[in-house]
Amino acid sequence: MQDTAFEFTPSLWMTSLFALTLVASVALKFWLATRQVRHVAQHRETVPLAFASHIALADHQKAADYTMAQARLGLLELVWGTVVILGWTLLGGLHALNQALLGWFDAPMESSLLQQLALLVCFSVIGSVVDLPFSLYRTFVLEQRFGFNRMTPRLWLIDGLKGLAFSALIGLPLAAGALWVMATTGTLWWLWTWSLWMGFSLLMMWVYPTWIAPLFNQFKPLEDVALKDRVAALMTRCGFTSKGFYVMDGSKRSAHANAYFTGFGASKRVVFYDTLLAQLSPDEVDAVLAHELGHFKHGHIRKRMASLFALSLAAFALLGWVSQQAWFYTGLGVGPNMAGGNEALSLLLFMMVLPLAGSFTGPLFAQLSRKHEFEADAFAVAHANGAALSSALLKLYKDNASTLTPDPVYVKFYYSHPPAPERLARMPQAHPIATTV
Repeated sequence: MQDTAFEFTPSLWMTSLFALTLVASVALKFWLATRQVRHVAQHRETVPLAFASHIALADHQKAADYTMAQARLGLLELVWGTVVILGWTLLGGLHALNQALLGWFDAPMESSLLQQLALLVCFSVIGSVVDLPFSLYRTFVLEQRFGFNRMTPRLWLIDGLKGLAFSALIGLPLAAGALWVMATTGTLWWLWTWSLWMGFSLLMMWVYPTWIAPLFNQFKPLEDVALKDRVAALMTRCGFTSKGFYVMDGSKRSAHANAYFTGFGASKRVVFYDTLLAQLSPDEVDAVLAHELGHFKHGHIRKRMASLFALSLAAFALLGWVSQQAWFYTGLGVGPNMAGGNEALSLLLFMMVLPLAGSFTGPLFAQLSRKHEFEADAFAVAHANGAALSSALLKLYKDNASTLTPDPVYVKFYYSHPPAPERLARMPQAHPIATTV
């Protein structure tokens, strides 16, 4: 009797690597989430000493409860997301869907583009449906429980229909164009597809503020003359120009507050949430805007775009290679099309696999983002009122129920903005905080 040595084929290597990475990613996220819940719960009963005179215990406890509720929902989403990705890959869901569509389009060589476009559409629709319960729960249960949700079921449905129409009008032609480029431009298709995607992204940055955002929210010119003059003077002082100052009806959907500086070139505009203007004094609005201008002055937006372009180019190059390897498909539970193209299959598999690596590289980008926030804070302190910035941030932390006591390890992995104690301590004029909250 002859022993047969077990051999790791490339396909089996791919399966093993995917399974190990998935397990490691899930374990890491589970560990971080449980650390966050435990740490916040341990500090729930006492307001940190530095904030004791500014944050009531009830507000501190609300932030703790909100943070823990989000983390627990995240754990459920993690478990469900893991089941879904296994269902699509190793359990054969994507393969079955692809085969069913190949059978529907009975002339695969002639209908390859339509079949692949149908695969992308069906995948997106099914993915939206299976994620729908979590989306509804987050909006109408969790956010409602803590007083943040102001969206009605009717508005939610209207937003969904608008998003669907936008996806059909913009997303379908873009997807069809990408599939066509992938199939017709030879071995360097990944470079041309990347160029198409980057061109589309830049176009969206230009048209979104003027043409797309108003489909979902109402933008009115800032009517407060005194505040408008203050904001204009601040922008002149900082060397910026804008197409206009607008107030967005963010309160229609949520009680959360924000402000942002969007667009580029002639489409640049300053947008304030109406909830922000209702909460902050003119000095504080100035300081928050100065922080946003600091991101532009330090080139953070430009640097992030350059990083995105470089990383996406590397990702497309990797996709260009693995999409030509049969083991990439079979190792993930999918049989490649024997007739017709595999462009849609490779895109979908790559989109499911690549984010797993982000679980381990996330801390690098989170640390860089927090560094940028500190730099923008320093710019705001230099060009506005530092005490006003600290009081504004403290109000926003309170009104958005952001915990003052997050787990330090969780912060390093996930927080794009520094936690309140660390952030306020870096401001030269932050203590004592001028405005009582």
